[in-house]
Amino acid sequence: MPIPRIRLALRDWDHLVPLVTGRVSIPGARGLDLEIETREATPDVLAEPGLDGGETSFSRYALGRGDGDERLVGLPVFVMRGFRQRCVLVRRGSGLRSPKDLAGATIGLTGWPDSGNTWTRALLRAEGVDLGGVQWRIGPLAAGEHGKDRVGPRPLPANVRAAGGTLVDGLADGTFDAIFTPFMPPEMFGPDGRFRHLYDDHRGAERAYFARTGFVPGIHLLALKREAVDAHPWLPGVLQDVFEESKRVWLERRRLLADTTPWLLDELEAQARFFGPDWMPYGTGPNAAMTAAFCEELYEQGIAPRPIKAEEVFA
Repeated sequence: MPIPRIRLALRDWDHLVPLVTGRVSIPGARGLDLEIETREATPDVLAEPGLDGGETSFSRYALGRGDGDERLVGLPVFVMRGFRQRCVLVRRGSGLRSPKDLAGATIGLTGWPDSGNTWTRALLRAEGVDLGGVQWRIGPLAAGEHGKDRVGPRPLPANVRAAGGTLVDGLADGTFDAIFTPFMPPEMFGPDGRFRHLYDDHRGAERAYFARTGFVPGIHLLALKREAVDAHPWLPGVLQDVFEESKRVWLERRRLLADTTPWLLDELEAQARFFGPDWMPYGTGPNAAMTAAFCEELYEQGIAPRPIKAEEVFA
């Protein structure tokens, strides 16, 4: 039998380095020629005939499954996870300090149905903020960012429209009271930036979130095209094992070679004490509560037209 060649496209996450460099090999008796192509941006797997799978938006995948679209088979392998408290920015002199303060505000964000922004809006909803009373404006974070679908396939609510400019400019000139962004403007890393995080202690808020929910929100996952799974039914299980091993080796190497940042060792020790052995678990069971919470948010925020059951997502 010929060895199947599987081509995946993902961004260059650190925990994939052992797999990309060949330190982690394919387990089991089945041969597999696995090619991982690293990308600057999240690929549109369905739009590329040469891909068998890759990194995919959690929200767009879940919404597709809710609509009965089975062209992609999602694996409970969340290659991107992250707390969202850190993703809310305001002007440095702003008096806004908490999600409650954003009631009735004008907020810029990088995309309406995006997974990360769905989780960030959930922070407001949890504090009793009426999302319908917020004026939402969609646009790129900075100039030169093009090519992304920021709206999604469904009509936008009446209080959501295009920003007409960049989020950075809009926050700086007072057009927006706050912005939601998964990526920080460069000035956030300097002493004289115009912006700050909404939360005075976003790490403390994130610790409290994890203590309450038991998970770090999933943003992107690994998905395969249906035809690849139909041709090789064993493929999802093998890939989940391979990605799990890559993550394990990555953490082992980081704990050994911890001098890549001044305080990485301290961070890794604190992380292990707080989260336990694995803060980003793969698998359906370990992600069941997180998946259910995300599906509930998609419906409650009006992004999904009907409730989506967690078991539908990884059917």
